Amino acid sequence: MTVTERIAGLFVRTVAAATVVFLMTPLAVAVAVSFGSSAVFTLPAPSWSLRWYQALGRSQELWHVVGTSVQIAALSTLIALVLGTLAAIGLLRGNFQARESIVTFLVSPLMLPGLVVGIAMLEAYRAVGLTNVWASLLVAHVVITLPYVVRTVYASLALFDLTLIDAARTLGLSYPRAVVSVLVPSLAPAFVTSGMFAFLASMDNYPISIFFTDAWTKTLPIQMLQMVEESPDPTIAAVSTLLILLAAAVLVIGDRMVGLRRMADL
Repeated sequence: MTVTERIAGLFVRTVAAATVVFLMTPLAVAVAVSFGSSAVFTLPAPSWSLRWYQALGRSQELWHVVGTSVQIAALSTLIALVLGTLAAIGLLRGNFQARESIVTFLVSPLMLPGLVVGIAMLEAYRAVGLTNVWASLLVAHVVITLPYVVRTVYASLALFDLTLIDAARTLGLSYPRAVVSVLVPSLAPAFVTSGMFAFLASMDNYPISIFFTDAWTKTLPIQMLQMVEESPDPTIAAVSTLLILLAAAVLVIGDRMVGLRRMADL
């Protein structure tokens, strides 16, 4: 290895380490603040305490909001998995020229700012007369989770030999049973990966959800913003720490079930 290669390698490792530190420092600060005893955001903390986690346990309003967020995230992810898988199969097996344009259209919510998508959906709801807050949130979250499923399942499905389904049908299986027995096990990693990222995207979404909440139906990010505005204390840091643990748990589960390398390939 030449001197230039060594210098280049050292430079790349230094930049990578600096990037990791830059990205992880805010997370570390949030976790540290959540265990402090001070009523304000202070580091280093005068002493360590679990008082803010105990405050979370006593907050009935916050747990109600968490329940709403989990329900919407779980249901929107399930709907997105069904619709996204059907769309991916139709796009891959269909014989039409606009296939790539439709694929791009289906993942477009990931490319547009959330504010733009939220305003567009608000106008669409007004045009069709949809006024129910819970239903509005659910449809909005299906829109923002669907691209994760379509993109992942479509990429995985492109590597699958669809003639295996026809072979299973020649052995006596009905088409639905052939799909369940042959296709679903092969696409299980794509389902797990897209489902986990869709769930997290729904739980963390703020710019679109802000358009469709009211005083009685709110998602967790909206409630956290309200807490920052009305009573800013380390309870916010405790909630953030739990969300960080949720993301870490999702990665661990994904690694156990699929493998991080395979998830990245998808």
